[in-house]
Order: sequence, then structure tokens, then C-alpha cells
Amino acid sequence: MVGVIFRAAGFHELDAATLYGLLRLRVDVFVVEQQCAYPELDGRDAEPGTRHLWFERDRVPVAYLRILDFDGPTARIGRVATAKDARGLGLASQLMAAALAVVGDRPVVLHAQSDVVSLYERYGFRATGPEFVEDGIPHIPMRRDTAGR
Repeated sequence: MVGVIFRAAGFHELDAATLYGLLRLRVDVFVVEQQCAYPELDGRDAEPGTRHLWFERDRVPVAYLRILDFDGPTARIGRVATAKDARGLGLASQLMAAALAVVGDRPVVLHAQSDVVSLYERYGFRATGPEFVEDGIPHIPMRRDTAGR
């Protein structure tokens, strides 16, 4: 992982070039690669309780996630994405560990794409309901209670 740098920021701490790079990564993965025509820009990125965590290489984001309501009673992790050329480096796992450190002992929820449920299970997440299809992709609702219990 030479040259890969971890970053974290609230919306108002992001400069225009960084924000563009983060949104481009999300669109490249979710809209283009996974062929999901949906409103990626959902208005939640700028909420006061949102934190953006990412890895970048040469100032280009290569892995990303966001935490919604990171200081509320229950946090929500979402938009976990890794660029094709950065997959297999363990960046999503490192982002999850960093996100859980930010969240602390509070409960966390997420909607995992069904083919990566095992990633989240390694961090104490458990399924809380049946599989459902969102934007053409099967998902499983998951929750991690305080301290992974």
C-alpha cells in the first residue's frame, strides 16, 4: 500500500477537488460498474453528523465510506466503495476499522450487499432481517450493537 494515505473529514472540511474525487469514485463503482441508475447524490453528504473516510493515492480517492449521524445514538455506515485497481489491498477492511473507532461503543447499522456480508460479520455485524433488493442488487440489513455485541 505504498503511497496510500488515510483521510477523514466532515463535508465543510472537504475542498472541491476532494469532494469531486469522492463522488466520482462512488459514481464509478455504484452507478457505472454496478449499473445502478439511482440518485447517488442523496443530500446526506452535507449533513452536520456525516463523516467521510477514505484512502487516496496521488490525491485520488481509491476507497471510501461515510458515516451518517456519527455522533447520534445509532450510526449508519454506507457507500462503502473501492476502485477496481485498489481492490484486494484490504482498504475496505481498514476503513471499517477506522469507522468503528470513530463510532465508538454506539450501535451501528448498514445495508450490506449480499456478496460482501462476510466483511461486515468480521466486525461484529449480524443480519437483522431478510435479504431485499435495492437498486437491482441484493442486500442484507445488518447491525452491530455496542462494542460488537
